Amino acid sequence: MHIAQIAALLRPFVTLDPWLLNRTLIYIDLLLKWNSRVNLTAVRDPAQIAQRHFGESFFAGARLLESDEAASVIDLGSGAGFPGVPIAMLRPKAQVVLIESNGKKAAFLNEVIRAVGLENATVFNGRAEAYSGNAQLVTMRAVENFPQAASQALKLVFPGGRMALMIGSNQVNDATSMDPNISWQSPVPVPGGHSRMLLVGTKSVKVD
Repeated sequence: MHIAQIAALLRPFVTLDPWLLNRTLIYIDLLLKWNSRVNLTAVRDPAQIAQRHFGESFFAGARLLESDEAASVIDLGSGAGFPGVPIAMLRPKAQVVLIESNGKKAAFLNEVIRAVGLENATVFNGRAEAYSGNAQLVTMRAVENFPQAASQALKLVFPGGRMALMIGSNQVNDATSMDPNISWQSPVPVPGGHSRMLLVGTKSVKVD
């Protein structure tokens, strides 16, 4: 792929500068290389990878954080790095922790961070239950056992912080009814025509 192709594929989602387009190309090449021996994504076509993984993730990053926002972010079940790594690329002042329990996927994430030159992203290779930190924003996309993972994600959110879910439209009702302590915004359709939604909720601040 070429940078111009990537720019065209991502245009419905976000407009990136040449630096970010170049880093995206490096990331895609690395993902294709690793995917031949580690099952990182079932999507094999580079154009589909650019749109479905990078496009959706950059779209979320642009909606969730301002360009100069120094927020703490946790990406739960990061897998191949989506949406956490593109968010870190797009918002360099955010501090992003990628939680991934699979050792091979965690190794891939560390290689991506090195290759792309990210200074604001780190990998926690372990289960979310073992992570002792919290964040102002917790993201989650395409994880297994959604109800359990969503419950765990909420525990990682600071009171008054946000949880952002990238889910199918058929999962929205289940997500919005899972906990009364979350105030949900209206779901935002993600470009691309795959019935994907960005659903953002704010965790209540409990008063003693």
